[in-house]
Amino acid sequence: MNSTAEQSPGHQESRDVVVAVTGCAKEDARTVFDVLRHSFASDRPAEDEPEEASQTRPTVWFATVDVSETRTADAPAPLSAPVLVDVQGGYWAVDRFRRHLAESFAVRMVGTAAGDQEEEVRLKLANR
Repeated sequence: MNSTAEQSPGHQESRDVVVAVTGCAKEDARTVFDVLRHSFASDRPAEDEPEEASQTRPTVWFATVDVSETRTADAPAPLSAPVLVDVQGGYWAVDRFRRHLAESFAVRMVGTAAGDQEEEVRLKLANR
């Protein structure tokens, strides 16, 4: 497995990105988390299967990934439908996350909220 370590520019900006996946089937959530685990160091173990928490309300699944070291992405990952992903972290980390995720999915930014040190971005993932 190839990997690339990269230092963030300037001061010690956080390399962690918090990822929230929602509005999709648990199988698609699993596909997204599998890609994240193969691409970055993640706090979500491989055996952690996404489960529906409610039949009447949407379920949100979370993970935290460290984007300081990326691994070569596998072939594009198939989704049954587009998936919304909310990503929160430092500007450098979120941009690196988004660019690397584009190796496995078609990624479109559909919303953003900027802060002083961090940003939150909503991404729509689809099949490439």
